[in-house]
Amino acid sequence: MSLSSTSRLLKALGDETRLRLLNLLRKGELAVGELQEILNMGQSRISTQLTHMKEVGLVRDRRAGRRSYYSLCSDGPLELVGQVLDDADLAPEFRADLAGFQALMERRRRESRSYFDRVAAAFGEQVLPGRTWEGLSRGLLRLAPRAKYVDLGIGDGMLTLMLAEVAESVTAVDLSPEMLRQLDTRARAKSISNIETVEADIEALPMEDGLFDVAVLSQALHHASDPALCLAEARRVLKPGGKLLLLDLLAHGEEWVRDRLQHRHLGFTEGDLLRLVSQAGFDDVAIERAARDPQPPHFMTLLATGTATRAPLLTSPLR
Repeated sequence: MSLSSTSRLLKALGDETRLRLLNLLRKGELAVGELQEILNMGQSRISTQLTHMKEVGLVRDRRAGRRSYYSLCSDGPLELVGQVLDDADLAPEFRADLAGFQALMERRRRESRSYFDRVAAAFGEQVLPGRTWEGLSRGLLRLAPRAKYVDLGIGDGMLTLMLAEVAESVTAVDLSPEMLRQLDTRARAKSISNIETVEADIEALPMEDGLFDVAVLSQALHHASDPALCLAEARRVLKPGGKLLLLDLLAHGEEWVRDRLQHRHLGFTEGDLLRLVSQAGFDDVAIERAARDPQPPHFMTLLATGTATRAPLLTSPLR
C-alpha cells in the first residue's frame, strides 16, 4: 500500500461516526436505512461517510431493488479495523449502538414471524418461488445411499434421472418402449450413463432374485393388474434387508382415470396398502399421507416404505 493510500485509510479511521459504522458492519450487512435507524442520524450524513469508506476500501455496497446494503470489504484491512475497534463495546456510544442493533434484529424477527402467522392457514396452497417437489426431492436424494436401484414403472422418467445422480446404478423397467426410449434420450443429454432400461411388465420381472438394494414404485401400482404380484416381484429382486419406496394414490372415486389415464385401480386405502406390502414380504412397513394435489379433485398421495425380510405370500388380485 502506498504512503498516500495509508494516510487516507488512517484518516478514514479517525472519525467517530465512521468508527461507529464500521463497528456495526462487523456484525453483518446492513441497509442504509437500518444504519440510520440505529444511529438516529440523517441519511445524507450516513451515506457520505459510507461513500468515503468505500473509496478507501473499507466497505462495499450492493443494490437490492431500491435499497443499498453495506458490508466490510473481505479483502480490506480487516485486521487493522479489528485492532482499532478491539475495545469498542466499552465505550457508551458503542453500547448504545449495540442496543439499537439488537432492537433492529428483534424487529426483523417479529416482522418475519408476523408474516408467517398471517399466511399460515393458506400457506400450503400458495404458489411460492422455489417450492417445488422436484427441488425438494433432489435435495433429499443427496442423503440416499449410493446403491443399486430398480425403478418399476418409470412414467416420465424424471425420478429415474434424479435417482441416477446419486445411485451406483438404476435399472428402469417399463412396459412402454417409447417411455424407455425417451428416458435414454434424456439420460444421454445429461451425460448420465448408469441407467439400464428393461422393457418388461412390472408383474413379471425378467431378472434374478436379490439384485437390488432399493425398489421404487412411484405412481405405478394402480396400473398393475395384480398389485400383490407386482409387490411380490419387487420383493423378489431385492437383497435381504433391501428397501421399498412406494408412492401411490389414496383410494378415490374418480372413475374417469380408468379410460383417460389407464388406471386399473382407483387408489388404495392405507389398510389395503399395509396388507399388500406386508404380504409381499416386507417388515417395518410405514404408510403416511404425503401430499394433496392443490387442484381439484385433490388427489392424495400415500407414501409407503418397508424392509425386505421374508419371502412373499402371494394373494389373489385386488379387486
